Amino acid sequence: MRSRACAIAARTAVAAATCIVSTAFALGGAQAQTTPYVMKITTPTIHAAPDMYARNLAAAVEKDSGGRIKAQVYPASQLGSIPRQIEGTQFGSIQCAVIPPEFFVGVDQRFEVLAAPGLVSTVAQGQGVAANPVVLKAMLALGGDKGLLGAGLFYAEPAEVVSKTPIRHLADFKGKKLRIFASEFQSEAFKRLGATPVAMSPGDVLPAIQQGTLDGAAFGVQLLSGLHFYDSAKYVAMTSHSAIFIIVEISKKWHDSLPKDLQAIVDRDAAKEATAINPQALDILNGARKAWTDHGGELIALPADEQTKMLQTLVSVGDDVAAKKPLVKTDYEIVKEAAQKLK
Repeated sequence: MRSRACAIAARTAVAAATCIVSTAFALGGAQAQTTPYVMKITTPTIHAAPDMYARNLAAAVEKDSGGRIKAQVYPASQLGSIPRQIEGTQFGSIQCAVIPPEFFVGVDQRFEVLAAPGLVSTVAQGQGVAANPVVLKAMLALGGDKGLLGAGLFYAEPAEVVSKTPIRHLADFKGKKLRIFASEFQSEAFKRLGATPVAMSPGDVLPAIQQGTLDGAAFGVQLLSGLHFYDSAKYVAMTSHSAIFIIVEISKKWHDSLPKDLQAIVDRDAAKEATAINPQALDILNGARKAWTDHGGELIALPADEQTKMLQTLVSVGDDVAAKKPLVKTDYEIVKEAAQKLK
């Protein structure tokens, strides 16, 4: 009897243990299924259109996914320099990058075409170029074979030039060492103005200006105000020599890991918010200009005849640079045609 009782007890213990293990696996599986997908969104700016877009996108995907996607926004290059942000997005440690397309030239040269000087002269024209279906198809397809999925494009603001000493005339560009975006369109433009262009990530620029290794930089006023450049370099020449666009790149590795319904939500929201940001971007730009002057900075307009001369000097840069790069030329012509239709 005792041996029989022991056997029954043993079987009961085994069954209980099996039940506990099965329940643990079931709970573990249920927990795994309900754990949100993390979406880290990186930008190089703060208090500017890119990080505003990032916050809007984060709110949209969380809401539309019912919390199945948990979005985290990292502005001001918190996740590293722009090259590191791009690499992280390619490899999947970062899920979304909201950055000017020129910085992706190491991935594909064609990313630089929107940086050509003189393409865009008004906010409406820039917004129209960014919304053009042919431009979108060309730009968002870039990087698809290198871990990136283009999801949105928008116009942020015109590019200006910040400097420690004022640039009030075209002649003041001569001999200046100026930071530029990573684009031959920009480097050729500043060479024609007599400056020495240096490609550099935003996070490295302010220390370089403070240390005197740079005289100034090409930037939008949104970033300049957001990062308090006015404490070290208070002069901004309002050249509007080129436009600053922002491209939204999703990690293809992460996107492919999502269920189909969440992929559709991310795609739809990224595109929708790229249009919705337009009025906000304009408000941010106006606020950034006011903040600049409120903090003792100066916004300098070149004399009208010199501004015209500058643009005439730069007008052929796009055609000249594109002519040397067959891979770039086709996409440049697409962007140029879209811009000219809106003039």
